[in-house]
Amino acid sequence: MGKPAALQSDQRRPRHTLASNESVATVDEIQGSPSPCHQVDGGDSKDGETSGYSIPFLPEDIWRRIHSLMPVDAAARAACLSHTFLTSWRCYPKLTLNRHTLCSKARGGNLRCRIIDNILRNHSGIGLKILRLHLCSEYSSFPYIDNWLQVAVTLGIEELTLWLHKKYKFPCSLLSDGVRSSIRCLQLDFCVFHPTLELGPLRSLTRPRPRDVRITGEELECLLSNSLALEHLDLCNCKEIIFLKIPSVPRQVSYLRVWGCWDLQVIENKAPSLSTFSLIGQVSKLSLGEASQMMKVLSLRHANVVCYARAKLPSITPNLDTLVLGSSAEVNTSMLPTKFLNLKHLSIQISGATLPPSYDYFSLVSFLDASPSLETWYLEVSQEDMEHESVFGGSLDLRQLREYHHDSLKSVEIIGFSSARGLVELTCCVVKSAVSLERLTLDTLRGGGRCSGGNNGDCSDQICCPVSKAVVEEAFRGVAAIRKYIEDKVPSTTKLIVLEPCLRCHTTTVLDYYGM
Repeated sequence: MGKPAALQSDQRRPRHTLASNESVATVDEIQGSPSPCHQVDGGDSKDGETSGYSIPFLPEDIWRRIHSLMPVDAAARAACLSHTFLTSWRCYPKLTLNRHTLCSKARGGNLRCRIIDNILRNHSGIGLKILRLHLCSEYSSFPYIDNWLQVAVTLGIEELTLWLHKKYKFPCSLLSDGVRSSIRCLQLDFCVFHPTLELGPLRSLTRPRPRDVRITGEELECLLSNSLALEHLDLCNCKEIIFLKIPSVPRQVSYLRVWGCWDLQVIENKAPSLSTFSLIGQVSKLSLGEASQMMKVLSLRHANVVCYARAKLPSITPNLDTLVLGSSAEVNTSMLPTKFLNLKHLSIQISGATLPPSYDYFSLVSFLDASPSLETWYLEVSQEDMEHESVFGGSLDLRQLREYHHDSLKSVEIIGFSSARGLVELTCCVVKSAVSLERLTLDTLRGGGRCSGGNNGDCSDQICCPVSKAVVEEAFRGVAAIRKYIEDKVPSTTKLIVLEPCLRCHTTTVLDYYGM
Protein backbone atom coordinates (compact mmCIF):
# COMPACT_ATOMS: atom_id res chain seq x y z
CA MET A 1 0.00 0.00 0.00
CA GLY A 2 1.41 3.37 -0.98
CA LYS A 3 1.96 6.04 1.62
CA PRO A 4 -0.45 8.99 1.77
CA ALA A 5 0.62 11.98 -0.26
CA ALA A 6 0.83 14.23 2.75
CA LEU A 7 3.24 11.86 4.48
CA GLN A 8 5.33 11.55 1.30
CA SER A 9 5.63 15.32 1.10
CA ASP A 10 6.54 15.32 4.79
CA GLN A 11 9.54 13.08 3.99
CA ARG A 12 10.76 15.57 1.38
CA ARG A 13 11.10 18.34 3.94
CA PRO A 14 14.58 19.26 5.21
CA ARG A 15 15.74 16.66 7.74
CA HIS A 16 16.74 19.25 10.34
CA THR A 17 13.07 20.10 10.89
CA LEU A 18 12.39 16.64 12.28
CA ALA A 19 15.68 15.84 13.99
CA SER A 20 14.86 14.28 17.34
CA ASN A 21 17.75 15.91 19.13
CA GLU A 22 16.66 19.33 17.95
CA SER A 23 13.11 19.10 19.24
CA VAL A 24 12.85 22.27 21.31
CA ALA A 25 14.86 24.42 18.96
CA THR A 26 12.78 23.24 16.00
CA VAL A 27 9.50 23.97 17.75
CA ASP A 28 10.77 27.39 18.60
CA GLU A 29 11.65 28.04 14.96
CA ILE A 30 8.38 26.82 13.45
CA GLN A 31 6.04 28.49 15.91
CA GLY A 32 6.29 31.61 13.81
CA SER A 33 5.72 29.61 10.61
CA PRO A 34 2.76 27.23 10.95
CA SER A 35 2.64 25.96 7.39
CA PRO A 36 4.80 22.82 7.89
CA CYS A 37 2.49 21.65 10.65
CA HIS A 38 -0.37 21.23 8.18
CA GLN A 39 1.60 18.63 6.24
CA VAL A 40 0.34 15.91 8.57
CA ASP A 41 -3.15 16.87 9.69
CA GLY A 42 -3.90 19.79 7.45
CA GLY A 43 -5.69 19.80 4.11
CA ASP A 44 -9.31 20.05 3.15
CA SER A 45 -11.52 18.95 5.99
CA LYS A 46 -15.10 17.84 6.08
CA ASP A 47 -16.96 16.78 9.21
CA GLY A 48 -13.73 16.45 11.16
CA GLU A 49 -11.98 14.43 8.40
CA THR A 50 -8.95 15.54 6.43
CA SER A 51 -7.69 14.55 3.04
CA GLY A 52 -4.40 12.72 2.88
CA TYR A 53 -2.85 11.40 6.09
CA SER A 54 -4.98 12.50 9.06
CA ILE A 55 -5.31 11.96 12.74
CA PRO A 56 -8.65 10.96 14.30
CA PHE A 57 -11.13 13.65 15.16
CA LEU A 58 -11.27 14.11 18.93
CA PRO A 59 -12.28 17.04 21.11
CA GLU A 60 -9.49 19.52 21.75
CA ASP A 61 -9.38 18.83 25.49
CA ILE A 62 -8.68 15.12 24.82
CA TRP A 63 -5.79 15.94 22.48
CA ARG A 64 -4.40 18.30 25.10
CA ARG A 65 -4.62 15.54 27.67
CA ILE A 66 -2.80 13.10 25.38
CA HIS A 67 -0.15 15.71 24.63
CA SER A 68 0.36 16.54 28.31
CA LEU A 69 1.23 12.89 29.05
CA MET A 70 4.14 12.87 26.58
CA PRO A 71 7.74 13.59 27.70
CA VAL A 72 8.73 17.15 26.87
CA ASP A 73 11.01 16.25 23.93
CA ALA A 74 8.36 13.95 22.40
CA ALA A 75 5.72 16.65 22.93
CA ALA A 76 7.92 19.17 21.13
CA ARG A 77 8.43 16.82 18.16
CA ALA A 78 4.69 16.18 17.98
CA ALA A 79 4.14 19.94 17.80
CA CYS A 80 6.46 20.03 14.78
CA LEU A 81 4.28 17.52 12.94
CA SER A 82 0.75 18.48 13.86
CA HIS A 83 -1.17 21.74 13.96
CA THR A 84 -3.37 20.19 16.65
CA PHE A 85 -0.36 19.45 18.82
CA LEU A 86 1.21 22.82 18.04
CA THR A 87 -1.84 24.47 19.56
CA SER A 88 -1.72 22.27 22.66
CA TRP A 89 2.07 22.69 22.90
CA ARG A 90 1.48 26.30 23.94
CA CYS A 91 -0.59 24.90 26.83
CA TYR A 92 1.82 22.04 27.65
CA PRO A 93 1.66 21.92 31.48
CA LYS A 94 5.13 20.65 32.40
CA LEU A 95 8.47 21.90 31.11
CA THR A 96 11.85 20.42 31.94
CA LEU A 97 14.59 22.52 30.38
CA ASN A 98 18.09 21.13 30.58
CA ARG A 99 20.94 20.12 28.24
CA HIS A 100 19.03 17.08 27.03
CA THR A 101 15.73 18.74 26.21
CA LEU A 102 17.43 21.80 24.70
CA CYS A 103 19.26 19.43 22.31
CA SER A 104 22.97 18.93 21.92
CA LYS A 105 23.17 20.82 18.61
CA ALA A 106 21.94 24.05 20.19
CA ARG A 107 25.47 24.94 21.19
CA GLY A 108 26.37 28.19 22.85
CA GLY A 109 24.76 30.00 25.74
CA ASN A 110 23.19 32.75 23.63
CA LEU A 111 21.33 30.32 21.38
CA ARG A 112 20.05 28.28 24.30
CA CYS A 113 18.99 31.42 26.14
CA ARG A 114 16.95 32.52 23.13
CA ILE A 115 15.32 29.09 22.96
CA ILE A 116 14.45 29.14 26.68
CA ASP A 117 13.18 32.71 26.42
CA ASN A 118 10.86 31.89 23.49
CA ILE A 119 9.57 28.68 25.05
CA LEU A 120 8.71 30.32 28.37
CA ARG A 121 7.10 33.35 26.76
CA ASN A 122 4.93 31.11 24.58
CA HIS A 123 3.80 29.25 27.70
CA SER A 124 3.22 32.27 29.91
CA GLY A 125 -0.12 32.41 31.70
CA ILE A 126 -1.72 29.51 29.79
CA GLY A 127 -1.61 26.46 32.02
CA LEU A 128 2.04 25.87 32.96
CA LYS A 129 1.95 23.81 36.16
CA ILE A 130 5.43 22.27 36.44
CA LEU A 131 8.67 24.06 35.60
CA ARG A 132 12.09 22.48 36.08
CA LEU A 133 15.08 24.61 35.09
CA HIS A 134 18.30 22.60 35.27
CA LEU A 135 20.85 25.04 33.93
CA CYS A 136 24.61 24.67 34.01
CA SER A 137 27.23 27.22 34.98
CA GLU A 138 27.39 28.59 31.43
CA TYR A 139 24.15 30.47 32.16
CA SER A 140 25.49 32.23 35.24
CA SER A 141 26.70 35.23 33.23
CA PHE A 142 23.29 35.89 31.63
CA PRO A 143 20.81 38.28 33.22
CA TYR A 144 17.78 36.44 31.84
CA ILE A 145 16.91 34.21 34.80
CA ASP A 146 14.85 36.80 36.67
CA ASN A 147 12.91 37.60 33.50
CA TRP A 148 12.29 33.90 32.76
CA LEU A 149 10.90 33.30 36.23
CA GLN A 150 8.74 36.42 36.14
CA VAL A 151 7.25 35.22 32.86
CA ALA A 152 6.80 31.55 33.76
CA VAL A 153 5.97 31.52 37.49
CA THR A 154 2.38 32.73 37.48
CA LEU A 155 -0.98 31.80 38.98
CA GLY A 156 -1.53 28.06 38.63
CA ILE A 157 2.11 26.95 38.92
CA GLU A 158 2.29 23.86 41.16
CA GLU A 159 5.92 22.75 41.07
CA LEU A 160 9.08 24.81 40.63
CA THR A 161 12.54 23.25 40.56
CA LEU A 162 15.44 25.65 40.03
CA TRP A 163 18.92 24.16 39.63
CA LEU A 164 21.46 26.73 38.56
CA HIS A 165 24.85 25.54 39.80
CA LYS A 166 25.60 29.06 41.02
CA LYS A 167 24.82 31.42 43.88
CA TYR A 168 21.70 32.90 42.39
CA LYS A 169 19.51 34.98 44.72
CA PHE A 170 15.97 33.69 44.45
CA PRO A 171 13.54 36.67 44.41
CA CYS A 172 10.91 36.20 47.14
CA SER A 173 8.76 38.75 45.30
CA LEU A 174 8.20 36.01 42.73
CA LEU A 175 5.91 34.28 45.24
CA SER A 176 2.98 36.60 44.67
CA ASP A 177 -0.41 36.00 46.25
CA GLY A 178 -1.63 33.97 43.27
CA VAL A 179 1.53 31.84 43.16
CA ARG A 180 1.39 31.28 46.92
CA SER A 181 -2.09 29.85 46.51
CA SER A 182 -1.11 27.23 43.93
CA ILE A 183 2.51 26.17 44.42
CA ARG A 184 2.84 22.77 46.10
CA CYS A 185 6.51 21.83 45.62
CA LEU A 186 9.44 24.25 45.71
CA GLN A 187 12.91 22.79 45.15
CA LEU A 188 15.81 25.22 45.09
CA ASP A 189 19.34 24.02 44.34
CA PHE A 190 22.54 26.07 44.51
CA CYS A 191 21.09 29.47 45.25
CA VAL A 192 20.50 32.07 47.96
CA PHE A 193 17.06 32.21 49.59
CA HIS A 194 16.08 34.77 52.25
CA PRO A 195 12.37 34.41 53.10
CA THR A 196 10.88 36.67 55.80
CA LEU A 197 7.63 36.72 57.75
CA GLU A 198 6.35 39.32 55.30
CA LEU A 199 6.35 36.64 52.61
CA GLY A 200 2.73 35.81 53.35
CA PRO A 201 0.95 32.45 53.64
CA LEU A 202 1.78 29.72 51.14
CA ARG A 203 -1.54 27.95 51.32
CA SER A 204 -0.70 24.94 49.13
CA LEU A 205 3.04 24.38 49.71
CA THR A 206 3.45 20.82 50.97
CA ARG A 207 7.06 20.01 50.04
CA PRO A 208 9.84 22.59 50.20
CA ARG A 209 13.22 21.08 49.27
CA PRO A 210 16.18 23.39 49.86
CA ARG A 211 19.40 21.77 48.62
CA ASP A 212 22.78 23.50 48.75
CA VAL A 213 20.90 26.69 49.54
CA ARG A 214 22.23 29.61 51.55
CA ILE A 215 19.49 30.05 54.13
CA THR A 216 19.67 30.56 57.90
CA GLY A 217 17.66 28.71 60.50
CA GLU A 218 15.60 31.82 61.25
CA GLU A 219 14.78 32.32 57.56
CA LEU A 220 13.78 28.69 57.17
CA GLU A 221 11.51 29.01 60.19
CA CYS A 222 9.81 31.99 58.50
CA LEU A 223 9.18 29.84 55.41
CA LEU A 224 7.82 26.94 57.46
CA SER A 225 5.59 29.19 59.56
CA ASN A 226 4.02 30.52 56.35
CA SER A 227 3.58 27.02 54.85
CA LEU A 228 0.16 26.16 56.22
CA ALA A 229 -0.17 22.86 54.30
CA LEU A 230 3.40 21.63 54.92
CA GLU A 231 3.75 17.83 54.94
CA HIS A 232 7.34 16.98 53.96
CA LEU A 233 10.59 18.85 54.54
CA ASP A 234 13.77 17.65 52.82
CA LEU A 235 16.84 19.66 53.86
CA CYS A 236 20.21 18.95 52.23
CA ASN A 237 23.63 20.63 52.50
CA CYS A 238 22.31 23.90 53.91
CA LYS A 239 25.48 24.81 55.73
CA GLU A 240 24.32 28.09 57.29
CA ILE A 241 21.67 26.43 59.45
CA ILE A 242 22.85 25.96 63.05
CA PHE A 243 19.48 25.83 64.84
CA LEU A 244 16.63 24.04 63.07
CA LYS A 245 13.21 24.72 64.52
CA ILE A 246 10.08 23.10 63.12
CA PRO A 247 7.15 25.24 64.32
CA SER A 248 3.81 23.85 65.43
CA VAL A 249 1.71 25.89 62.96
CA PRO A 250 1.85 23.43 60.01
CA ARG A 251 0.23 20.60 61.95
CA GLN A 252 0.28 18.13 59.03
CA VAL A 253 4.10 17.77 58.92
CA SER A 254 4.74 14.02 58.88
CA TYR A 255 8.18 13.69 57.24
CA LEU A 256 11.52 15.36 57.98
CA ARG A 257 14.87 14.50 56.44
CA VAL A 258 18.06 16.40 57.28
CA TRP A 259 21.38 15.44 55.74
CA GLY A 260 24.67 17.15 54.94
CA CYS A 261 23.98 20.14 57.26
CA TRP A 262 27.28 19.65 59.03
CA ASP A 263 27.18 22.83 61.16
CA LEU A 264 23.75 22.00 62.54
CA GLN A 265 23.83 21.75 66.33
CA VAL A 266 20.23 21.75 67.53
CA ILE A 267 16.99 20.29 66.11
CA GLU A 268 13.81 21.28 67.89
CA ASN A 269 10.52 19.92 66.60
CA LYS A 270 7.12 21.19 67.70
CA ALA A 271 5.10 19.67 64.85
CA PRO A 272 2.82 17.13 66.56
CA SER A 273 2.25 14.86 63.54
CA LEU A 274 5.89 14.09 62.67
CA SER A 275 6.07 10.32 62.20
CA THR A 276 9.10 9.82 59.93
CA PHE A 277 12.47 11.40 60.71
CA SER A 278 15.84 10.87 59.03
CA LEU A 279 19.10 12.50 60.16
CA ILE A 280 22.53 12.07 58.61
CA GLY A 281 24.99 13.81 60.89
CA GLN A 282 25.26 14.35 64.61
CA VAL A 283 23.71 17.17 66.61
CA SER A 284 24.37 18.16 70.20
CA LYS A 285 20.64 18.40 71.00
CA LEU A 286 17.71 16.59 69.45
CA SER A 287 14.22 17.38 70.71
CA LEU A 288 11.32 15.70 68.91
CA GLY A 289 8.64 17.13 71.18
CA GLU A 290 5.31 15.39 71.61
CA ALA A 291 5.80 13.71 68.20
CA SER A 292 8.40 11.41 69.75
CA GLN A 293 5.63 9.38 71.36
CA MET A 294 4.05 8.69 67.96
CA MET A 295 7.24 8.36 65.87
CA LYS A 296 6.98 5.35 63.56
CA VAL A 297 10.06 5.49 61.31
CA LEU A 298 13.43 6.76 62.52
CA SER A 299 16.73 6.79 60.61
CA LEU A 300 19.95 7.99 62.24
CA ARG A 301 23.47 7.93 60.82
CA HIS A 302 26.49 9.03 62.84
CA ALA A 303 29.35 7.54 64.84
CA ASN A 304 28.38 5.28 67.77
CA VAL A 305 24.69 5.59 66.88
CA VAL A 306 23.99 1.90 67.52
CA CYS A 307 25.02 2.15 71.16
CA TYR A 308 23.15 5.48 71.49
CA ALA A 309 19.97 4.05 70.00
CA ARG A 310 19.88 1.06 72.33
CA ALA A 311 20.48 3.21 75.41
CA LYS A 312 18.24 6.23 74.65
CA LEU A 313 15.55 5.52 72.07
CA PRO A 314 13.28 3.04 73.92
CA SER A 315 12.24 5.81 76.33
CA ILE A 316 12.26 8.64 73.74
CA THR A 317 10.42 6.88 70.88
CA PRO A 318 8.52 3.97 72.48
CA ASN A 319 6.22 3.31 69.52
CA LEU A 320 8.81 2.91 66.76
CA ASP A 321 7.90 0.52 63.97
CA THR A 322 11.06 0.88 61.83
CA LEU A 323 14.57 1.79 62.97
CA VAL A 324 17.50 2.36 60.57
CA LEU A 325 20.96 2.93 62.03
CA GLY A 326 24.17 3.71 60.17
CA SER A 327 27.55 4.08 61.83
CA SER A 328 31.18 4.47 60.80
CA ALA A 329 32.51 3.57 64.26
CA GLU A 330 30.99 1.70 67.17
CA VAL A 331 31.37 0.61 70.77
CA ASN A 332 29.76 -2.47 72.29
CA THR A 333 26.03 -2.45 72.97
CA SER A 334 24.98 -3.19 76.53
CA MET A 335 22.20 -5.48 77.71
CA LEU A 336 19.56 -3.19 79.20
CA PRO A 337 16.07 -3.69 80.68
CA THR A 338 14.40 -1.13 78.38
CA LYS A 339 12.38 -2.47 75.43
CA PHE A 340 11.33 -1.55 71.86
CA LEU A 341 7.91 -3.10 72.36
CA ASN A 342 6.51 -2.17 68.93
CA LEU A 343 9.64 -2.36 66.74
CA LYS A 344 9.09 -4.61 63.71
CA HIS A 345 11.88 -3.71 61.28
CA LEU A 346 15.52 -3.10 62.25
CA SER A 347 18.40 -2.18 59.93
CA ILE A 348 21.96 -1.72 61.20
CA GLN A 349 24.86 -0.73 58.95
CA ILE A 350 28.37 -0.51 60.39
CA SER A 351 30.84 0.60 57.74
CA GLY A 352 34.11 1.20 59.52
CA ALA A 353 37.16 0.58 57.36
CA THR A 354 38.50 -1.65 60.10
CA LEU A 355 36.46 -2.21 63.24
CA PRO A 356 38.69 -2.59 66.29
CA PRO A 357 39.20 -6.15 67.57
CA SER A 358 37.57 -5.03 70.82
CA TYR A 359 34.19 -4.59 69.11
CA ASP A 360 31.91 -7.52 69.91
CA TYR A 361 29.26 -8.36 67.30
CA PHE A 362 27.53 -10.57 69.83
CA SER A 363 26.60 -7.44 71.82
CA LEU A 364 23.99 -6.71 69.12
CA VAL A 365 21.93 -9.51 70.62
CA SER A 366 20.74 -6.79 72.99
CA PHE A 367 18.44 -5.54 70.18
CA LEU A 368 16.99 -9.03 69.77
CA ASP A 369 16.32 -9.22 73.48
CA ALA A 370 14.76 -5.72 73.52
CA SER A 371 12.45 -6.17 70.51
CA PRO A 372 9.84 -8.88 71.08
CA SER A 373 7.79 -7.77 68.04
CA LEU A 374 10.76 -7.69 65.63
CA GLU A 375 9.96 -9.33 62.26
CA THR A 376 12.89 -8.39 59.98
CA TRP A 377 16.52 -7.67 60.84
CA TYR A 378 19.06 -6.43 58.29
CA LEU A 379 22.69 -6.24 59.42
CA GLU A 380 25.49 -5.01 57.17
CA VAL A 381 29.12 -5.07 58.24
CA SER A 382 31.55 -3.46 55.84
CA GLN A 383 35.25 -3.61 56.62
CA GLU A 384 38.31 -4.16 54.51
CA ASP A 385 40.34 -6.19 57.02
CA MET A 386 38.77 -8.45 59.65
CA GLU A 387 40.91 -8.24 62.78
CA HIS A 388 38.49 -9.91 65.18
CA GLU A 389 39.13 -13.26 66.80
CA SER A 390 38.17 -15.99 64.33
CA VAL A 391 35.82 -18.76 65.37
CA PHE A 392 38.47 -21.18 64.12
CA GLY A 393 40.89 -20.15 66.86
CA GLY A 394 40.67 -20.55 70.63
CA SER A 395 37.75 -22.08 72.52
CA LEU A 396 35.15 -24.18 70.74
CA ASP A 397 32.38 -23.06 73.11
CA LEU A 398 29.97 -20.43 71.69
CA ARG A 399 28.04 -17.93 73.78
CA GLN A 400 24.26 -17.95 73.74
CA LEU A 401 21.23 -16.53 75.50
CA ARG A 402 19.91 -18.94 78.09
CA GLU A 403 16.38 -20.24 77.62
CA TYR A 404 15.40 -17.43 75.28
CA HIS A 405 12.73 -17.66 72.55
CA HIS A 406 11.76 -15.00 70.02
CA ASP A 407 8.29 -15.57 68.55
CA SER A 408 8.06 -12.89 65.82
CA LEU A 409 11.33 -12.78 63.87
CA LYS A 410 10.77 -14.07 60.32
CA SER A 411 13.66 -12.77 58.19
CA VAL A 412 17.32 -12.07 58.98
CA GLU A 413 19.92 -10.90 56.46
CA ILE A 414 23.58 -10.43 57.32
CA ILE A 415 25.77 -8.74 54.71
CA GLY A 416 29.54 -9.11 55.04
CA PHE A 417 29.34 -12.29 57.09
CA SER A 418 32.79 -13.37 58.26
CA SER A 419 34.36 -15.93 60.57
CA ALA A 420 34.49 -13.40 63.44
CA ARG A 421 33.59 -15.33 66.60
CA GLY A 422 31.08 -12.74 67.80
CA LEU A 423 29.27 -12.70 64.44
CA VAL A 424 29.02 -16.49 64.32
CA GLU A 425 27.76 -16.53 67.92
CA LEU A 426 25.15 -13.87 67.12
CA THR A 427 23.90 -15.87 64.14
CA CYS A 428 23.72 -19.10 66.12
CA CYS A 429 21.75 -17.30 68.82
CA VAL A 430 19.28 -16.02 66.20
CA VAL A 431 18.87 -19.50 64.71
CA LYS A 432 18.28 -21.11 68.09
CA SER A 433 16.00 -18.50 69.64
CA ALA A 434 13.89 -17.30 66.67
CA VAL A 435 11.38 -20.12 66.51
CA SER A 436 9.37 -18.36 63.78
CA LEU A 437 12.37 -17.71 61.48
CA GLU A 438 11.47 -18.35 57.83
CA ARG A 439 14.50 -17.01 55.96
CA LEU A 440 18.18 -16.55 56.86
CA THR A 441 20.47 -14.92 54.29
CA LEU A 442 24.22 -14.83 54.87
CA ASP A 443 26.20 -12.86 52.27
CA THR A 444 29.95 -13.25 52.63
CA LEU A 445 30.86 -10.44 50.23
CA ARG A 446 28.76 -7.48 51.44
CA GLY A 447 26.12 -7.97 48.72
CA GLY A 448 25.67 -6.34 45.32
CA GLY A 449 28.25 -6.06 42.57
CA ARG A 450 27.94 -9.68 41.45
CA CYS A 451 28.01 -10.82 37.86
CA SER A 452 25.03 -12.59 36.32
CA GLY A 453 27.01 -15.82 36.23
CA GLY A 454 27.09 -15.97 40.01
CA ASN A 455 28.08 -19.31 41.45
CA ASN A 456 26.75 -21.28 38.50
CA GLY A 457 29.72 -20.62 36.25
CA ASP A 458 27.46 -19.33 33.48
CA CYS A 459 29.04 -17.33 30.71
CA SER A 460 28.51 -13.61 31.04
CA ASP A 461 30.13 -10.44 29.76
CA GLN A 462 29.86 -8.94 33.24
CA ILE A 463 32.27 -9.52 36.09
CA CYS A 464 31.91 -9.09 39.82
CA CYS A 465 33.08 -5.88 41.42
CA PRO A 466 36.77 -6.24 42.29
CA VAL A 467 37.65 -6.92 45.93
CA SER A 468 40.96 -7.41 47.64
CA LYS A 469 42.56 -10.79 48.17
CA ALA A 470 42.12 -10.40 51.95
CA VAL A 471 38.36 -9.88 51.55
CA VAL A 472 38.02 -12.95 49.31
CA GLU A 473 40.01 -15.09 51.71
CA GLU A 474 37.88 -13.96 54.66
CA ALA A 475 34.73 -14.61 52.64
CA PHE A 476 35.79 -18.23 52.15
CA ARG A 477 36.50 -18.49 55.89
CA GLY A 478 33.01 -17.16 56.49
CA VAL A 479 31.54 -19.87 54.24
CA ALA A 480 33.52 -22.48 56.15
CA ALA A 481 32.19 -21.10 59.47
CA ILE A 482 28.63 -21.38 58.16
CA ARG A 483 29.15 -24.99 57.13
CA LYS A 484 30.72 -25.98 60.45
CA TYR A 485 28.81 -24.00 63.09
CA ILE A 486 25.50 -22.80 61.64
CA GLU A 487 24.18 -24.95 58.81
CA ASP A 488 23.24 -28.00 60.85
CA LYS A 489 21.49 -25.82 63.48
CA VAL A 490 19.07 -24.29 60.97
CA PRO A 491 15.67 -25.99 61.25
CA SER A 492 13.93 -27.41 58.20
CA THR A 493 11.27 -24.67 58.43
CA THR A 494 13.91 -22.00 57.78
CA LYS A 495 15.31 -21.34 54.30
CA LEU A 496 19.08 -20.80 54.51
CA ILE A 497 20.63 -18.75 51.69
CA VAL A 498 24.43 -18.57 51.62
CA LEU A 499 25.95 -16.15 49.09
CA GLU A 500 29.53 -17.28 48.53
CA PRO A 501 32.37 -15.69 46.57
CA CYS A 502 31.84 -16.02 42.84
CA LEU A 503 33.38 -19.25 41.53
CA ARG A 504 34.28 -17.53 38.27
CA CYS A 505 35.55 -14.11 39.39
CA HIS A 506 36.96 -14.73 42.87
CA THR A 507 39.04 -17.87 42.45
CA THR A 508 42.12 -16.58 40.64
CA THR A 509 44.00 -17.62 43.76
CA VAL A 510 43.44 -21.23 44.82
CA LEU A 511 41.65 -21.06 48.16
CA ASP A 512 40.32 -24.11 49.93
CA TYR A 513 38.94 -23.43 53.38
CA TYR A 514 36.06 -25.85 53.24
CA GLY A 515 37.94 -28.55 55.13
CA MET A 516 38.69 -26.33 58.13
